[in-house]
Amino acid sequence: MQASNAKQSAVADFIDLAKRHGGAGVTRESLDVIKEALVGLASQKDWWNGEEYPAPEGGELQARYLIHQEPDSTYALYLNVMKPGKKIVPHNHTTWACIAAVEGTESNYLYERTDDGGTAGHATLKEVGMQPVGPGQGIALMADDIHAVRIEDASIRHLHMYGLALEKLDRRLAFDLENHTCKIMDVGVKTRRSGS
Repeated sequence: MQASNAKQSAVADFIDLAKRHGGAGVTRESLDVIKEALVGLASQKDWWNGEEYPAPEGGELQARYLIHQEPDSTYALYLNVMKPGKKIVPHNHTTWACIAAVEGTESNYLYERTDDGGTAGHATLKEVGMQPVGPGQGIALMADDIHAVRIEDASIRHLHMYGLALEKLDRRLAFDLENHTCKIMDVGVKTRRSGS
């Protein structure tokens, strides 16, 4: 019970910090503060265990758990558990996002858009880097930043924090590198609550 109380208190403190730094006028510098706090939260590996947050089963490659969100769907914190072979195509979020590793490493491929966005459904991207996110590491993304995710070697548990809940992000774009197209991205796997 004591560990549960400590976890709840730490999550509440983290959400308070995110509210102070992630509101209107959010900057890369303020997102870095949130990211570093999220890395600290992720370092408490016992809080994000497989008993409370089971790995995906069978052919599933991802399980996503809602840890917290505000009543207006802002400041949404999730735990993602993903298996090797999971790939998420290049996409933006339309809100800021921070990711921190509990265990395992995810590869984040970063892109810049090279067209002007003037033609609906058309997009060209250029890869500008790759940032691994393993234990003790995180990544912060502004609303228009574009990344793709690959789980390559071992299963991962990562905390993901968004300015607005994923289920409310109905304008984010998924990019098709080969065909130079983009379309509205669906939410992907159904979000679970711990124990469900």
